[in-house]
Amino acid sequence: MKLLIINISKLLHVEDQRREYKRGQELGDFPITENAWLMIENGRIHSWGNMEFGVPALKIKTIDAEGGMVLPTWVDSHTHLVYAGTREDEFSKRLHGKSYEEIANEGGGILNSAKKLNAASEEELYEAAANRLDELIRMGTGAIEIKSGYGLTTEGEMKMLRVARKLADNFPIPIKTTFLGAHAFPAEYKDNHEGYVKKIINEMLPAVAKEGLADYVDVFCEKGYFSVGEMEEIIVAAKEYGLKSKLHLNQFNALGAIERAVALEALSVDHLEIIEAPQMEREAYLSPPLEPPLWDVNRNERYDEAEMLGNSNTVCTLLPGCSLFLEIPYAPARRLIENNAIVALATDYNPGSSPSGNMNLVVSLASIKMKMTTEEGISAATLNGAAAIELSHELGSIEKGKLANLIITKPLNSPSFLAYNFGHNHFKHVLINGEVYE
Repeated sequence: MKLLIINISKLLHVEDQRREYKRGQELGDFPITENAWLMIENGRIHSWGNMEFGVPALKIKTIDAEGGMVLPTWVDSHTHLVYAGTREDEFSKRLHGKSYEEIANEGGGILNSAKKLNAASEEELYEAAANRLDELIRMGTGAIEIKSGYGLTTEGEMKMLRVARKLADNFPIPIKTTFLGAHAFPAEYKDNHEGYVKKIINEMLPAVAKEGLADYVDVFCEKGYFSVGEMEEIIVAAKEYGLKSKLHLNQFNALGAIERAVALEALSVDHLEIIEAPQMEREAYLSPPLEPPLWDVNRNERYDEAEMLGNSNTVCTLLPGCSLFLEIPYAPARRLIENNAIVALATDYNPGSSPSGNMNLVVSLASIKMKMTTEEGISAATLNGAAAIELSHELGSIEKGKLANLIITKPLNSPSFLAYNFGHNHFKHVLINGEVYE
């Protein structure tokens, strides 16, 4: 099956370098073909060219973009799409002055979602998640990652992952799944962290791996949650099952976890709202020291985590929707870009700290609050998002042979209008595998 798109004002993010990702200043390297046509064959990008030099004379189905732009669909590489119930009651408490931490200490937060999740059936979870996913695709998301983490029991975690796998079977976009049993400590393990970590390693991981339910493993490393050492135990154990790590790090505090994550070759580190090193000697929180160490242990000055990330192949996934909702700092995108890091953008869609899966808003926030250019934001939300879930060979740019997961916009003056005019729907069509998504 062939499809021809004509009268494209700007074909955005054209590539011929087979890049896996864009690093640092490369994010702004954003090739555009003006006044273009694009041909799709068997669900993949076949060819493109300039309308002035002629259009393929083929009697095939044609879509007239009518002066709209065409760009790759968004790749949302960090979500908690499968959940039971919402948490607007906690939102109300925050509006009345309580902090996220205070609400969590009262039994809210992740434990609240876990209680609701374990009471819901697999069918109920699937129906709710399917409705959310359908909405996200209509808003331009053409691939997504879905985490567990609201079960906190072996069966609860597996239930979530089964739902995510069922979504992958029934929807036309690529879906990757991540096991996040280490999202919080269940109430019964409040004073027995070691016991829960052992349960994750000895019971949950083997069960998840046996059914092939996860592509990755995640750990929420933060004060009051999982320590750097506990994080390392879990991701080292997961490696034995072939699971790479995608980690929640540095959301509220810098604990030294980035050092460990980079040394253990994490696929991505996500959040990074705080990437300043603690005012202490490195040995104080990195014990036992990494072998080989990534720094001179005899030097006591602070080290630069942004520089460390820029020297690694670990993707830095930034989640500005969470910063907006929780009113916490935004990740220092410019500092990461200046240090040559691989920066991606994602929604963190979840019921508690980022209840929106709108990637268009995320790209706008990246420009408005993190001072990323529109070109950088689109690159981070497409190609680099794909790299964060190992899909950049299939998605993320206009490149021959890649999946034709594309957005056709309404007529716009420039790509910057997408970020500038936030909160509006600028899309005429979303194509998945070369077909208009209905």
